[in-house]
Amino acid sequence: MKILVVDDSRVMRQIVIRTLRQAGYGGHDVVEAENGVQCIDMVATEKPDLVLSDWNMPEMNGIDALATLRASGQSVPFGFVTSEGSDEMRARAAAHGALFLIAKPFTPELFDEFLSSVIPHA
Repeated sequence: MKILVVDDSRVMRQIVIRTLRQAGYGGHDVVEAENGVQCIDMVATEKPDLVLSDWNMPEMNGIDALATLRASGQSVPFGFVTSEGSDEMRARAAAHGALFLIAKPFTPELFDEFLSSVIPHA
């Protein structure tokens, strides 16, 4: 399976990828995007099985990328890994079809709690 990690910070993408490994998902292929525009392009070209996206990014933020994907009929499983997790953000994410919103700081156990029903361990 393939996971698309979207964050404008290369360091944060590496932290998310490391946490995926620690949570038992290290055997999946991982591809990376730096913003929502690249996310949309890579969903089309890479056909990931799951997208893990930051919320705040330049060019196009995560919620706008999710809304654009859903408006185009794309139903790829999508979750947020972001620094903020307000009730308003969680409601917006759910309204647009996100499966979850994981707020930083996060742990491998928290990743597993949200991802185990979406993708198998690898």
